Amino acid sequence: MKKKIISIILILLIAAVLIAGFFIRKSLTGNAIDNQENYYTYTKALCNDSNYCQDNKIECNGKDVIKITPLTGAVIQHSEDWQDPRNETELCL
Repeated sequence: MKKKIISIILILLIAAVLIAGFFIRKSLTGNAIDNQENYYTYTKALCNDSNYCQDNKIECNGKDVIKITPLTGAVIQHSEDWQDPRNETELCL
């Protein structure tokens, strides 16, 4: 009789853990998808004062910059008299 009760308790405990895990995982995924509405990425060359430019991956959430990651090998050194023709100053629009 005791073995039967212990077996039932173990089965119920395992079932409770599985059900709780299912709901926690589902809610985490749902929140991640909801927060992606204003999230976007793009690449842009960023240049310094000596006209050295490197492509970067820019991650935005709305108008906020989340992360800027330099892309390896995507660089160029322009001449001293080169002027950047772009007028944009904001990274995330």
